[in-house]
Amino acid sequence: MAIKENILNIRSSIPDYVTLIAVSKTKPNEAILEAYEAGQKDFGENYVQELVDKYGQLPKDIHWHYIGHLQSNKVKFIAPFVHLIHGIDSLKLLQQVNKQAQKNNRVINCLLQIHIAQEETKFGFDLKECLELLKSGELQQLANVNVIGFMGMASNTSDETQIRKEFHALNEFQKSLVTNKHPLNVLSFGMSSDYKIAIEEGSTMIRVGSIIFGEREYRKQ
Repeated sequence: MAIKENILNIRSSIPDYVTLIAVSKTKPNEAILEAYEAGQKDFGENYVQELVDKYGQLPKDIHWHYIGHLQSNKVKFIAPFVHLIHGIDSLKLLQQVNKQAQKNNRVINCLLQIHIAQEETKFGFDLKECLELLKSGELQQLANVNVIGFMGMASNTSDETQIRKEFHALNEFQKSLVTNKHPLNVLSFGMSSDYKIAIEEGSTMIRVGSIIFGEREYRKQ
């Protein structure tokens, strides 16, 4: 099935308020253009250099989402153009994004990554740490970043009950903050294998790759 058909099928199955992010990491420009020509404007990348290269070669009205683990020393490369950074997992990283955004005369939208999975390998704040950050007033001092919500990754398991529980916890956490000065109304969770559960549990952004582009070809080191 063609990429265009895959996108249209997913779009027809999700609510209008959910943003579909086509995860295009390791995929060639030709595949991204096929998705773009089908009306897809939001794409997600995990590797800074690959994202910079694609930005330079592809249409400038694409919304590029950085969805991988971002190192502070690489923020400067994507700061001029990135649409949304999903994986902010420390105050230090947020401060660096603010610094680079200021240099580019931009305000960069960001999501705080919350550790909801059972695996210790996943990055992110735990709920207590995140709450402390939100209450500390630190965010208000960063004029060039705009924290608009949260990102999470469920455990790598086939247990749908566990996945649903983890998504639900993040949704409930977000709901508990509705009186906060920041709207924090974006929830980015759900991938190819679990996006339907994610939407049922409140996700407003899903990050989908393999069911659009086919299985990913892993890079050879």
